[in-house]
Amino acid sequence: MSTAKEWSGGLRAAWLVLLLGLAVRLVLSARFNLVPDETNYWQWSRYLALGYQDHPPMIAWTIWLSTHLFGQNEFAVRLPSVLGLTLASFYITLMAARWFSGRAAFHVAVLSQGILLFNGAALVATPDGLLLPCWAGACYHAGQALKGNRFRQWLFTGIWFGLGLLSKYTIVLFLPSLLLCVIFIKSYRRRLFQAAPWLGLLLSFIIFIPVIIWNSNNEWATFRHVLYMGGIDVRSFLTWKYIGDFLLVETALLSPLVLLLIFAAWLTGWRGRGTRTDDVSYLIWTSLTTFMAFLLLSFHSRVYGNWPAPAYLSAIVLIAALYSPGRLNPGRRPNLTNRVWLLAVLTAYLMTVPVLVQVVVPVLPISVKLDRTARETVGWNRLGRVVHQVFKTMPRPDRTFIFGLRYQIASELAFYVPGQPRTVAINRWGRPNVYDFWFDDSMLKGQDGVGVTKSRASISQLRQVFARVELARELPVYRDSPLRGLEKVETFYIYRAYDFKGGQRWRPRIRDDIRATKQRASVSPGP
Repeated sequence: MSTAKEWSGGLRAAWLVLLLGLAVRLVLSARFNLVPDETNYWQWSRYLALGYQDHPPMIAWTIWLSTHLFGQNEFAVRLPSVLGLTLASFYITLMAARWFSGRAAFHVAVLSQGILLFNGAALVATPDGLLLPCWAGACYHAGQALKGNRFRQWLFTGIWFGLGLLSKYTIVLFLPSLLLCVIFIKSYRRRLFQAAPWLGLLLSFIIFIPVIIWNSNNEWATFRHVLYMGGIDVRSFLTWKYIGDFLLVETALLSPLVLLLIFAAWLTGWRGRGTRTDDVSYLIWTSLTTFMAFLLLSFHSRVYGNWPAPAYLSAIVLIAALYSPGRLNPGRRPNLTNRVWLLAVLTAYLMTVPVLVQVVVPVLPISVKLDRTARETVGWNRLGRVVHQVFKTMPRPDRTFIFGLRYQIASELAFYVPGQPRTVAINRWGRPNVYDFWFDDSMLKGQDGVGVTKSRASISQLRQVFARVELARELPVYRDSPLRGLEKVETFYIYRAYDFKGGQRWRPRIRDDIRATKQRASVSPGP
C-alpha cells in the first residue's frame, strides 16, 4: 500500500470512529436526568448576560441556542458539549494526520473516544465541553501557523483562543504553553518578532471584551471566584494534603496506562533520539505546561480532576506519535510497544464503558454510597412532580416561589417542576452564586415559598427567614438496580413556608473573603 493510500485510509477510518462516538453520545445524552451543575448552567441560559459569577458566558449562550432549536430537554442542554468533544477530537485527529501519519490519526481517534474524562465533559453540560474544542482548535492552528506563518492560521488561532476565553479561563494557560514553544524551539523563535501572532492575540482579546464589560459592572465577580478557587484565601502556602488525591483522580479519569504513557512520552519525547522533532516538542510544551501548572497548584489547594483536561488533548497526539502502531520510530521492540498501546486503549474503554452504562442502567454491583452517577441523577424528575403538587396546595400560589437552600436543588427544581417555573436559591448559609445577581430581598419579602432541603435540621434555618415553616412531605428516592434491587439514594424534605422576612443573599463568614461584593440583583426576575 502506498503512503498516500495508507494516510487517506487511516484518516477515513478515524472519521468513522468519531462519527460512531458522536452517535453513541447523542443517544446517551437523552437517557438520564440532568445533574445539578447542568441545570445550573441551563438556568443561566434563561438569564442571558455577558458574564456570570462562576464562569464566562459561552455555556449559557450555547444552551440557549440549542434549547430554542430543540426544546427544553436533556438532549438539547447537552448537545453543545456533545458536539464540542467531537470537534475537539476532529482537531487532534487532524493534528496527528497532518504532522505524523494516517495510522497515528486513527489511533488518536480511537483513544480519544474512550477516555472517561473526555466523555464526562461531553455528556455533562459544563464549560469543559466547550473549552476542549477551543483549546484543540487553537492548538492545531497555532501549530500550523508556527510552521508557515500564514496570517490565516494566526487568525484562526486568535478566534479559537478568544472563544475559549468566553468558555473557561483555563485556556489562559495556552498562552505560556505557546510562548515556551516559541522561545525554546529554535525554528519558531523568529515568530516572536512578526506581526501576525500579535494580531491574532489582539483579536482574541476583542472577542473577550463582553466578559470584561460584565465584570467591570459587577465588581469583577468572576475573577474573584477564580482567585478563590485557586486558593488565594488559603493561609498555608505549601501542603501535601491534595497532591495524592490529584494524581489518583487523574489516574481514574484517564486510566493508569494512558497516564503512564503520557508521563513516559514527556520524558522520552524530550530526550529521545529519532523522535525529537519540532512537532513532538510542540506537543510536549502544549501539554506538560498546563499539567505542571495544576500539579504545582495541588501543593497549595485542591485541584479538581477536570481542570487539566485540555492538557491531555495534545498529550494523546503525542503518545500516539511515540507509542501507537502509527508511531514515528518503530524502535527495538515494536511488537511489545504495540501490545502496550493496545492494552492502554483497552483499559481506557474498560474504565469508561461501564460508567456510561451505569448512568443509564445501574448494572455495576456497587452500593449507592459509591455510585456517584446515582447520587447526581436519580429522583429529580419525581421530586419536581411532588413539589408541583405541594405548590398547588399553597393559599397564595401567585405570591409563592419555589426555592432550595443550595443552588443545585433550586436549579433542578427549575428544570423538573412542571412548567419550569422561576426558582430561588436562598444562599445565606451556603456559597455565593448567580442567584445573588438575579434576586434580592425586595423581590421576595412577604411572599410564601415551597422549598426543598436534604436535611430535616434545615427547618431551623428556614425559620430564620420565614415567619412560619411546616414540613409538607418527606420524599425518599431510590436507585433501581437489576443486581441490587431498590436502594435509597436520598431523602428530600419538602417544606411549606410563609411570609419571607429576608436573608436570600449569601453572607460571608469572614470579613475579608475575596468573593464578597456589594452587588445587588442586576437583572429582572426572569422566567
